[in-house]
Amino acid sequence: MRGAQQPVRGVDAPAEPGPGLDPRRWKALAVVALAQFMLILDVTVINVALPDMGADLGLSRLSFTWAVSIYGLVFGGLLLLGGRLADMIGTRPIIMTGLLIFTLASLTSGAAQNEAMLLAGRIGQGAGAALLSPAALAAVTSLFHGNERNKALSIWASLGGLGFTAGVLIGGLLTAGPGWRWVFFINIPVGIALLLAVRALVPLRRNPHPDRLDIWGALTVTTASAALIYGLINAGDKGWTHPTTWAPITTAILLYTAFIAIERTTTTPLMRLNLLTRRPVAAGAFLMLTAAGILIADLFLTSQYLQHLRELNPLRTGLFFLPPALALMTGAILAGRLIGRTGTRPIATTALLLVAAGNALLTDVSTTGNIYTQALPGTTLFALGGGPLFVCATTTALGRIDLREAGLVSGIINTFNQLGAALCVAIASTIAATSLTTNPTTQGLTNAFTTFTIIAITAALTAALLTPPGKPHTTDDLRADRALEV
Repeated sequence: MRGAQQPVRGVDAPAEPGPGLDPRRWKALAVVALAQFMLILDVTVINVALPDMGADLGLSRLSFTWAVSIYGLVFGGLLLLGGRLADMIGTRPIIMTGLLIFTLASLTSGAAQNEAMLLAGRIGQGAGAALLSPAALAAVTSLFHGNERNKALSIWASLGGLGFTAGVLIGGLLTAGPGWRWVFFINIPVGIALLLAVRALVPLRRNPHPDRLDIWGALTVTTASAALIYGLINAGDKGWTHPTTWAPITTAILLYTAFIAIERTTTTPLMRLNLLTRRPVAAGAFLMLTAAGILIADLFLTSQYLQHLRELNPLRTGLFFLPPALALMTGAILAGRLIGRTGTRPIATTALLLVAAGNALLTDVSTTGNIYTQALPGTTLFALGGGPLFVCATTTALGRIDLREAGLVSGIINTFNQLGAALCVAIASTIAATSLTTNPTTQGLTNAFTTFTIIAITAALTAALLTPPGKPHTTDDLRADRALEV
């Protein structure tokens, strides 16, 4: 009988039996969601600041690429390790450690006097984010149950998705105002306030019987993820046939193969491989890969169009993205309210079709005419579709899991977030190369937006088949959670 069940004492199992008892849970959600918003913000906030940053620090074109991309490389490469540490040690200590590292690294980036100091700070930001993000999402999963969990995950995903578009807006405002260094310095007071709030509001839950850390598995998968993202980044700058592109990608494939072998033989695996055979986790990972990938690539392309081809200044570029940011939030809020009624499948499919329509509208941009009538409708439309995708991805994967695995599944979902962004930006920059030269034309942008229109339509068809049917589960019966395992 359900009443006779005993709570499982994992890292984030409820401290007392019964769901949703912690009265601080909504305040805790606000704190960790704001922390995640800050992490996602830093993926795109640097884009508009790059021209001023490059002039002050003497950055080369390759340095521009790395200033943006190295954050995602480290972030994505360490996420699985961060998620596993959250499951082993507890969410609050890992959240606070990641937040402290991220805040100090933001100070380093903002105070940079040369390329090396800037990149060192960005590496530190990525490492801090990789610890914080999966631990924070695991904390949300453990604090809420049933319908409350679906609502909390929707809020989390909405703010995280908003961070991508808001990053471009805030980056433009800060660069045009106090200067580019404040795209990093703004994280310092926010980080300090969040550290205090996390300590006060996020419950301290430790695993009384922690497993040994799978060191070899952690090193292998982290190196593999970093190598894959490194190769994808180089693809955008040097092409897919260059040794610095295919050699790291080949290395990543070999290391992932070795990781699978390690996980099948070790007694304390970093990741149970059957997690990816669960339909909800696989569908959530696919949706996150698609959502982050297409949205980041579209923001990259649109930002380059505005600054490079239409020569908008940072302030006007930032303000251009205000309507898309509002559209993304609106779409995410609507999705959060509808998921409990319709399930994630129809929402995910519709959202991807909106993304496809937005990209289709942008295939007609030119170097003359009104920027707002040419680019704003398509940009707003793909943002309106992007918001629900983040909600669907998070709710599908984490709506109903064993709480002892919350950190790991969070790490998987966030890893696909970073991999999607790296892959699609690499594709975008390669296809749009003719629009990013010293004598640009719109042909490259047209080709890139056409490609993402096709990708979004294909993803919509895939989501209609892969995403589990029906409404999200609202029970927290651990026997049902385990029944999902293969």
